[in-house]
Amino acid sequence: MSTEQRLASRDTGDVPDGAGSGGRGAAVRRHGWSALRPLVRRLHFYAGVLVAPFLLVTAVTGLLYAGSFQAEKLVYAHELRVPAGGRAVPLSQQVADARKAHPEGRVAAVRPAPRPGDTTRVLLADVPGVSAEHQLAVFVDPHTGSVRGALETYGSTGALPLRTWLDDLHRNLHLGENGRLYSELAASWLWVVAGGGLVLWIGRKRANRKLRALALPDRTATGRRRTLSWHGAVGVWAAVGLVCLSATGLTWSAYAGANIDAFRQSLGQATPTVSTAVTGEHAHHGGSAGMADMPGMDGKKEGAPGGSASADVGVDAVLAAARAEGLSNPVEVDLPAEPGTAYVVKQVQRSWPEKQDAVAVDGGTGKVTDVSRFADYPVLAKLSRYGIDLHTGTLFGIVNQLALAALALALIFLIVWGYRMWWQRRPTRDRALSFGRPVRRGAWRQVPLPLLIPLALVVGVVGWAVPLLGMSLVAFLALDIVLGQVARRRATDAAG
Repeated sequence: MSTEQRLASRDTGDVPDGAGSGGRGAAVRRHGWSALRPLVRRLHFYAGVLVAPFLLVTAVTGLLYAGSFQAEKLVYAHELRVPAGGRAVPLSQQVADARKAHPEGRVAAVRPAPRPGDTTRVLLADVPGVSAEHQLAVFVDPHTGSVRGALETYGSTGALPLRTWLDDLHRNLHLGENGRLYSELAASWLWVVAGGGLVLWIGRKRANRKLRALALPDRTATGRRRTLSWHGAVGVWAAVGLVCLSATGLTWSAYAGANIDAFRQSLGQATPTVSTAVTGEHAHHGGSAGMADMPGMDGKKEGAPGGSASADVGVDAVLAAARAEGLSNPVEVDLPAEPGTAYVVKQVQRSWPEKQDAVAVDGGTGKVTDVSRFADYPVLAKLSRYGIDLHTGTLFGIVNQLALAALALALIFLIVWGYRMWWQRRPTRDRALSFGRPVRRGAWRQVPLPLLIPLALVVGVVGWAVPLLGMSLVAFLALDIVLGQVARRRATDAAG
């Protein structure tokens, strides 16, 4: 081999025919990292080429979503903010004023203004023209009772139309449940791509004990080596964050998320909920609207079957009972969904420190019937809550959102550099018409059986727990086998 060819071989990890399992002659058994490296490189290559488009879409939409929190404050400033005033009118009066302006649907919940200058949100469900998964939020000035506007809202974080649209774009490309498969596939492979790239880069630089060689690009390099240097250095900085995004994204995905939930249930680590059952003489009080002092759209008293004036202490007393249990702002008061159930008052702060305490209050007596404390959550339930809020950018506020934007940008550049390296590896002949050479086949044959067997078992378990990863990996292997057969047939025809 010439000096130029040896440098190219060192860059790409290619070996001359006969020296590895992909060439002529018997495969050479290796040990340790030298045995695994070709296998990791081939997996990283396939994932990079075939899964990267899904990752790229996820990164771009995630970047847009990361900026939606601050954009939401600007776009909906009129609905969200009011001049800070003095004493607030009773919460029940704020709800009544909201119902006068919007008598449609039913009152499902109320979010009192958490800070001076914020508006109260009265959440209406079953509103014509509003998706069943969404609610109509009526924004009320807590000092005057005047209605500032109404917007669709979604989720426990109270996302408004702009953030909801971007959230759906990131989560399912506005394709519904079937669209969620794209984001789950991306999350399933992100940790594999990031982790594999990290170990490859560390293995490549292990001879150079300077941290700078790992964390900073080599600006003196040219061509593909320069691209690889930037790809590796940025990947080192982003790897941990990308793995965290992958893990937290899988926790509420369709298939892997269901397996994670079942695993938590089996360990007794499910997220606790308060019981809304009401027993005794007040068991049949309360209705779909839940408050006796709140006028409905037909002028009857809401809160009792048939509109009769059933005893109900009202939302103000319910909120006071929750305050007595230590539930500070921000809170949401969920009205009884059906007769025989209690109000639920829950804290909804998803920023650090988390506030997730909840109480159930009997609407007939105003007494607390059940309490759930975030401090008493099982460990996995707490970690799941932290992980989801970290992934969605709420845990640490704007710092969290900036970190998500930085990770999204890093992933975009890593994908672009990855494809550029593939392009730069194309053969010298017909360079303008060909793509880069793939990593050689047969890497698994170099792995010793004592290492290959447990590795295959681990891959099988992971593939079962993360189904889209397992199914796509099988598809990659099938594609690799087909391409191998095609290559052998062409080689045989050429030799003949």
